[in-house]
Amino acid sequence: MVTPPLNSCAMNPLDYRRIAIFDLDHTLLPIDSDYEWGQFLCRIGAVDVAYFEQRNKDFFAQYQAGTLDAREYLEFALGTLATFSPEQLATMHQQFMHEVINPALLPAAYDLIAKHNNDLVMIITATNRFVTEPIAQALGVQHLIAAQPEISTDGRITGKLIGNPTSGSGKVDHLHAWLAQRNTTLGNFEQSHFYSDSHNDLPLLELVSHPVATNPNARLSAHANAHGWPILKIFND
Repeated sequence: MVTPPLNSCAMNPLDYRRIAIFDLDHTLLPIDSDYEWGQFLCRIGAVDVAYFEQRNKDFFAQYQAGTLDAREYLEFALGTLATFSPEQLATMHQQFMHEVINPALLPAAYDLIAKHNNDLVMIITATNRFVTEPIAQALGVQHLIAAQPEISTDGRITGKLIGNPTSGSGKVDHLHAWLAQRNTTLGNFEQSHFYSDSHNDLPLLELVSHPVATNPNARLSAHANAHGWPILKIFND
């Protein structure tokens, strides 16, 4: 695995002049960590494969039709974790990192993050924190906004989502709240960058001063071209 770049982790957000925000799946990773986690669970026999795959197909059809309920999907995904102890989940995630994620942590992603070494760097992802927190750590990114699973008093994931989903306009809401908790706003930064592959992230892309369509899907690519946004493809090789 590539050694992550040093990112000044101890500084207060108020000390930074610029902020760099990254989506995760298909932006810093050439894969979808949420989907791959589901495939991993099927592979190791941790879920009922037929039921899981049918539910995933149903959710994907809803996504394509624009009718997906993000909370319903997230609580389905989190529900698959509720039957396992924290120790079992930790062991499973270590295996997932070793087999799936580490091979997908490519130098191009580290290089892109390193361009913002003097900036406040964060990842905002629609995928849940259980799956993504170790990935952010492996990338050397301290600050992560992700869908937050509810944890019981004995440390188990309950299957419920805390707060609103971190997708679409939810990324904007969560970012504003995160900054407000630290007594600052997006407008206090001289520059704000957001890197994303998806048109679903247009609410945040249109909010920052420097949107970058990164490995964009067709709809985002067309939007970026129409608005003169830079297009970055870091996984061409």
